[in-house]
Amino acid sequence: MTATPATITHSLFRTKGFSCPSCVAKIEKRVGRLEGVSSVSVKFASGRVEVDHDTAVTSTDDIVDAIGTAGYESALSAL
Repeated sequence: MTATPATITHSLFRTKGFSCPSCVAKIEKRVGRLEGVSSVSVKFASGRVEVDHDTAVTSTDDIVDAIGTAGYESALSAL
């Protein structure tokens, strides 16, 4: 059994600029490389990016920056 750090958070981002399904892999690869990220799921149809991350290691700003580096505009979603 693996212990889960108490600082793991599930964050939802809204992303713009998807033009094809290959965008999904590009974002998942870039965000998944961040230290402290345990899971990334990109929803092509809705433009949502769901990320499980350790907030002590990776902030939401770090994730927005990584998505930006991949070439897409994003923002943390309130929902």
